[in-house]
Amino acid sequence: MKYFVIALMLLLSACSTKSYQQTQAKLLILKSPLIKFADLAYIRNNQNDIALELFVAGKAIKTITIDHFICVDGACLPKSTFNKEYLNGAYPDDILQNILLSKAIYEGKNRVLTNKGFSQKIQTDDVDIYYEVTAKQTYFKDRKKHILIKIKDTNSL
Repeated sequence: MKYFVIALMLLLSACSTKSYQQTQAKLLILKSPLIKFADLAYIRNNQNDIALELFVAGKAIKTITIDHFICVDGACLPKSTFNKEYLNGAYPDDILQNILLSKAIYEGKNRVLTNKGFSQKIQTDDVDIYYEVTAKQTYFKDRKKHILIKIKDTNSL
C-alpha cells in the first residue's frame, strides 16, 4: 500500500501545472495564415518554458506553450512542423520563442543596436523580415509570407 501511495503521488506531481517565474500582460497582434488575433495576451515564462495565453473580451480563447515542442490548445508539434504549418517553414526552430521574449532572431544576424534597442533585417529567397525590439514594443514583419507579430507593453498604452 505504501508503494501505491508513493507511485500515485509521483504520477500526479508529473501532471501538475507548471509554475512560471515571470508573467507579463501584453497587447498582441498576430497575423499569420492560420492565426489572426489582436487583443490582450499573457506571456508567462520560466527558464525552459513559455506559455502564451490569448484573451478576447477577458476570456481565454487559446493557449500556446513552448518547450521542446510547440503546443496549441494541447495539440503538440515539433517546432519545425509548427513553423511550417503556422508561420514559415524556412524559419529557425526557436524564432517564436525569441520573438515572444524579445531576443534576437537568426542567431543575431544583421543585428543593429539602436538607442532604443535593436533591429534586424533579414532577406533571403524565402523571407523578407524586419524585426525591431525596443523597451515598449517588439515588432516582427515578414513581407513575403504576410506575417505580423506586434507585442506592445500594456504599461505604455
